[in-house]
This record gives sequence, C-alpha cells and structure tokens, in this order.
Amino acid sequence: MRRGPVLASLAAAVVLAAGGTWVLYGSSWLRVEKVAATGMDVLTSEQVLGAAAVPVGAPLVSIDTEEIEGRVRGRLPRIDSVDVVRAWPHGIGLKVTERKPVLLIKKDANFVEVDASGVRFDTVPKAPAGVPVLELNAGRSPSARRFDEERLLHEAVLVAGALPEPIAKETVQVKVGSYDSVVLELTGGRSVTWGSGEQSDAKGRALNALLKAAPKAAHFDVSVPTAPAASGS
Repeated sequence: MRRGPVLASLAAAVVLAAGGTWVLYGSSWLRVEKVAATGMDVLTSEQVLGAAAVPVGAPLVSIDTEEIEGRVRGRLPRIDSVDVVRAWPHGIGLKVTERKPVLLIKKDANFVEVDASGVRFDTVPKAPAGVPVLELNAGRSPSARRFDEERLLHEAVLVAGALPEPIAKETVQVKVGSYDSVVLELTGGRSVTWGSGEQSDAKGRALNALLKAAPKAAHFDVSVPTAPAASGS
C-alpha cells in the first residue's frame, strides 16, 4: 500500500479545511459591515436596528439569526415577526412584519392597541385612523360572571378582526354589552347589531353585502348572517 499519496491527500484536505475556516472566521473578507431593516410602517429603522444589536465587525457566519429575532421581538412588542438573513459577503437583513391594530382600548388619555390575536402591543397618545374603540358595558349583564372582561374583549377582537377593510375604516366603536350583544357604531350615525363573536367572518360578508344593497339604511342586523336585515334611512 502506497501511504505517501494518501497522506498527501489528507494533508491537503486539512489545509483546505483550515483555510476555509480562517476565511469564514478569521479573515476580514466575510464580516458584518452593513445591517438593514425593511417592512416597517410605524417603527423606524433606527428602533429596529437598535433592538437587533447586530455586532458589526463579527464574522458573518457566526451571527445567530434566531437570537437576533428573539431579541427584536422581545424589545419591540409591535413586531409580530422578523426574518433575519445573511446577505453575503458583508450584510445582515431584517425583514419586519408589524402587528396591525384592529381594536383600541381607551386608557386615561391614551389608547391601547390590540391586534387580531388579542395581543395588546402598544399604548399611543392618539387613536390611529380607521381603528374602532372598544366600549365595554357588561357590568349588569346576567352573563357577567361567566364571561369576564378578558373573554368579552376576545369577542370584540373576533368581530373587529373579521370586518372587511372598507367597513373597518368606517367603524367608530365596538360596543359590548354581553357575550351575545355586540353592536358596531359606524360613521354617519349608522349602527350594526352583530350578536356574538361567532360566525364573524360570515357576518362580515353579510354586512358588506347589506351596505352595498341598502347604502342609505341607518341600521343593519347581521346577528343571523343567513338572514341579514337593514332598516331606517
């Protein structure tokens, strides 16, 4: 057996592996020089990059993308998800998806934003345009002991999240009197009897059709989505 060529091949492999490792970790060729963030509507690039705290100058291969994702989401509750990718040879990219408020809860002079999953993710001094405000009046409801405020908030979120976008923009308030007594107040003094949060997707479609069929009506009832009704003018 000829050991010389085998040993030479092994030595070459070791040299190549060592050289590859040095290029990835030891050289200045593949290090983080630029970090960019995209996808924000409310947050600024500076806020996202500050939360990410990507170590500029570190070897690109050593960057723990999952750790960065967790750090960004932990420090910025407005962010629903963030995808961290390596942009060889010198970049890190952060693709952000922000939470969208579907409902607001009045808190003193401020507003708490709630997304379609029921997550309260920020408090703002001014109500965002096109997002309804919750009005909870369930104190005297017979079902108040069974359905506490958190459960009723969940119902309100189901309703608000199911509204087609054009209707959501016209919805001023979501009024909850009990589990099965949800009423929407729309612009122009119009109101909608919604019922419970069940079948909210079907009710949203029914309301959309009603608004188109009876644009001058003042009251709409979609509590039974298979038999919607409109009245008044």
